[in-house]
Amino acid sequence: MDNYINLIKLSVGTETIDDLAAWQATKRAQTPNGLPRHVTRMWPKRETEILAGGSIFWVIKGVVTCRQLIMHLNEHIGQDGIRRCAIVLHPEIIRVQTAIKKPFQGWRYLKPEDTPPDLPKSRPSEDPLPAELNRALAEIGVL
Repeated sequence: MDNYINLIKLSVGTETIDDLAAWQATKRAQTPNGLPRHVTRMWPKRETEILAGGSIFWVIKGVVTCRQLIMHLNEHIGQDGIRRCAIVLHPEIIRVQTAIKKPFQGWRYLKPEDTPPDLPKSRPSEDPLPAELNRALAEIGVL
């Protein structure tokens, strides 16, 4: 059994993995040392498991498409004085086998056995299945 857990999060406002990378390249989305981060309201209670090798899996337009290793969880105090969690990420975006994911709010835990596998580095993308077939396969648990 794995000793880590992943997170899954909608990448709101992005259309592609390139859009996600472009956003993370902005100063606003980086830590002072230049690493990408995602700031969220809730602090994960399973921090130790996340930091033991977990990744954040990004859902873009209803499809899990990529992941990034979570390096740290840092406190971030907003201009409103509210404490938030900055999820500090490894800059490498790793493409994964796509999987349909219904909309949800915030982030969720994702067990290692439920995560889509990485695509080989020699295959930077995959040809998507027709949406109807992809949904049908997801509904019966194949994807």
